[in-house]
Amino acid sequence: MLKAAVIGLGWWGKHIVRRTKGSRDIKLVLAVDQNTALEAFAKEHEVPYAARFEDALASKDVEAVLLATPHSMHTSQIAAAAKAGKHVFCEKPLALTRVDAEASVAACKAAGVFLGIGHERRYEPAMTELRRIVKAGELGTIMHAEACFNHDKLANVPQGDWRTSPKDAPAAGMTAMGIHLSDAFIDLFGPVAEAYAMTAARVAYKDNGDVVSALLRHQSGVTSYINAILVTHHRITYLVYGSEGWADVVYDTHPDTPGASRLRAEWRDGRKWSQEYQWEDTVRLNLEAFARASQGKGTYMFTDEQKIANAATLEAITRSVAENRPVKVDPIMVPGAVKGAKKK
Repeated sequence: MLKAAVIGLGWWGKHIVRRTKGSRDIKLVLAVDQNTALEAFAKEHEVPYAARFEDALASKDVEAVLLATPHSMHTSQIAAAAKAGKHVFCEKPLALTRVDAEASVAACKAAGVFLGIGHERRYEPAMTELRRIVKAGELGTIMHAEACFNHDKLANVPQGDWRTSPKDAPAAGMTAMGIHLSDAFIDLFGPVAEAYAMTAARVAYKDNGDVVSALLRHQSGVTSYINAILVTHHRITYLVYGSEGWADVVYDTHPDTPGASRLRAEWRDGRKWSQEYQWEDTVRLNLEAFARASQGKGTYMFTDEQKIANAATLEAITRSVAENRPVKVDPIMVPGAVKGAKKK
């Protein structure tokens, strides 16, 4: 069992505390937050509390740190954790720039520690099946894909909060939700070669926007579109178009709340297929997979190349919004890019 410290007890840090309770693979031995009022939450969940990140790094009981901290802090915290010999699980995004993502990957490799990433959506049953369909070539040559991740859980975050600030969360809802969509499409279609994005401020967050839309061109030739809105009632969908058919996934709830999802597919020859999947605790599944992989038990589905590629895509989207133009992404070799076509 991996003994870990959660760093940051905001919305998602608290969620990590709740989701890891009773796990056979990972155990929280410390909860860290500079807001001492949150010691009561840690005590309620029977997790020792500390106010300083350095306390986790100095503790011999802590084998890994789980970062649920402001995005701009990730790179320096990963470097410090790696230097201290701690495995690192970093909530998304890994970094706001490609250079920082590369530095974090290099620091962990040099220290011989494992680096995990908080993209739990890949563990959802419907996404697992969509990935199988795409990789098996059952939709033919992939032409285009679209996805949206919209909810209002952050609609009432105070103006100036780090979750919606241009410094920590550039390009409106990109770091909160859109980064999951780009991760999924990088996994399915390979790294992004070019991004063209824009934001809008319709209701809230006038300094950073509440809508982000991005058109992406992957190195494989596939185009994709992603959209995230910070104030709209929940809607999460993925849609993949192939030369022989299409498939889509629709979710009833946000990943932190139990609810079903549905995968549908339809082919040129008239065949149709659909399946409903029950909710699984993907946050816990991801953390447990990280814990096992850090101890040399099993594999982890995220490659270092993909972690860097997604940070590079985020940076390109942020630049595109600021400069109002398409931004190219230097090549990153990611295993598993879409190749050819194969009929079902």
